[in-house]
Amino acid sequence: MPLPRAMAHPTDSNTSEVRASLVLFAAALLALIAANSMFASAFKSLWATKIAIGVAPYVIEDSLKAWIKNGLMAVFFLHVGLEIKAQFLEGALADRKRATLPIVAAAGGIVVPALIFLAIAHSDPSISRGWAIPTATDIAFAVGVVGLLGKRVPAALKAFLLAVAVIDDLAAILVIAIFYTGNIAPAALGFAVAITLCLQALNQFRVTALWPYLLVGVLLWIATYHAGVSPTLAGVIVAAFIPLRAGGHSPLHHLEQALRPWVLFGIMPLFAVANAGVPFTGLTSLLTGTLTQAIAIALIVGKPVGILGAVLLSTAAGFAELPRGATMRQLAGVGALAGIGFTMSLFIGDLAFGSGPAMDDVRLGVLTGSLISGLIGYALLRRA
Repeated sequence: MPLPRAMAHPTDSNTSEVRASLVLFAAALLALIAANSMFASAFKSLWATKIAIGVAPYVIEDSLKAWIKNGLMAVFFLHVGLEIKAQFLEGALADRKRATLPIVAAAGGIVVPALIFLAIAHSDPSISRGWAIPTATDIAFAVGVVGLLGKRVPAALKAFLLAVAVIDDLAAILVIAIFYTGNIAPAALGFAVAITLCLQALNQFRVTALWPYLLVGVLLWIATYHAGVSPTLAGVIVAAFIPLRAGGHSPLHHLEQALRPWVLFGIMPLFAVANAGVPFTGLTSLLTGTLTQAIAIALIVGKPVGILGAVLLSTAAGFAELPRGATMRQLAGVGALAGIGFTMSLFIGDLAFGSGPAMDDVRLGVLTGSLISGLIGYALLRRA
């Protein structure tokens, strides 16, 4: 998820993240209200509206919801990719010693929820495809909760949460690329590889203007769309080749800052409105469904257990140190906040189950697990 640029101005950063999380919460609430109102049918039909973009005969036609998932979310992944690259080259993850704890913690927070999900869902092979749904963290929500707590949370602990989230996002990107691809079209995939080499050439020749990367990125998006790979990955690939530094100028930071408000206050809320609506008809059966329970329990229990367990093991073994000024209760609170899956969890759920009836179970599981995780994390951090 999009991260604060740095901790240099914590008040401004916290305010921005709190606002973004409130807007995201309002978008999810709007989706729930609309899905259970007299306009529910029209609301559902809106997202199915067909939109064609291009010039004949090169036209791509898809539903509005699909354009949001494949088009706007490609911009979201571009922003995420820029953040990941910056963190690994000059941020908290650039220092191997500082990076050890969040890397180990993130690994625990990915593996344990996945295992819990599979343990609950093993009796129904049809839903095992959703194992990656509870492994994700919505950093906009998580950091927004931390922002509400202000100085109660040490700066080192905030940096730890951001680092864990970056690795979490990177893992989610790899999972999407490896496990959630459709039928591959070799010719289109070959074209995508050739376009990626063009991006590498731009980087090697030290091109600092952003427009050539973005123009080639559009071609890469089209190629991945036709190749059967999630076209959102085109955004991550483009981000990998945007130069971080060019003299005193940073194309990467310039693009990241330009995209940030659009992603936080536009793309993410729109995605939430399009995907968070759950009809309350048959709510009891949904809540008792295996898929709903597997997702919710994996987020609520798996995330904090995985992260805290990994922290305890790594610090006891002596190859990592706790964040300065942080207590175990605070780390447990951060682990709970990492259970706020929302945006990335819903995105992976859509890739896993599409628009079928299982998506109502996914939405309810993600919303329930995220809400309870947020409340537990807030309570633990406030008391600590």
